[in-house]
Amino acid sequence: MQPGWIRDHEPARENETPTERLDRNWEELLQELRVTQTGVQLLAGFLLTLPFQQRFAQISSGQRTAYLVALASAIVATTLLVAPVSAHRLMFRRHAKALLVGFADTAARVGLVTLAVSIASATFLIFDVVVGRGAAVVSTVVAALVFVVNWLVIPLFVRSHLGERHTE
Repeated sequence: MQPGWIRDHEPARENETPTERLDRNWEELLQELRVTQTGVQLLAGFLLTLPFQQRFAQISSGQRTAYLVALASAIVATTLLVAPVSAHRLMFRRHAKALLVGFADTAARVGLVTLAVSIASATFLIFDVVVGRGAAVVSTVVAALVFVVNWLVIPLFVRSHLGERHTE
């Protein structure tokens, strides 16, 4: 019996074996992770340097909270988006590709959510320091909406309008 986080709803391509499908899924996921890993690692690195800036001591408690949320979620996102690599090393040659792909898919999905939280929190912090609280709230809501629309609504809309012939 497979764990609940394994999603195996994708039909195989014509003449594609289950192993070939898992290999393709793994390669596609790795490509997606390469895009996100660099960005989240740069964000986390930037956030790690902020406390060492002179002006950091002058931020308010609300700004400090936003900073800590941004930093913590960037660290969690980094961990989740790199986790498939570690899992691959630990599962290498164990004939567990289905488990690996399922785990990596879940880690990537949760990693993207925590990345969005980190960027939204950093947006709040920066706008609050530079422009003020009102602009910070508006910019954070806009950032969250941009993530929801581009990372969820549009892909789900497109997916719902695809025919049976489009299974990739």
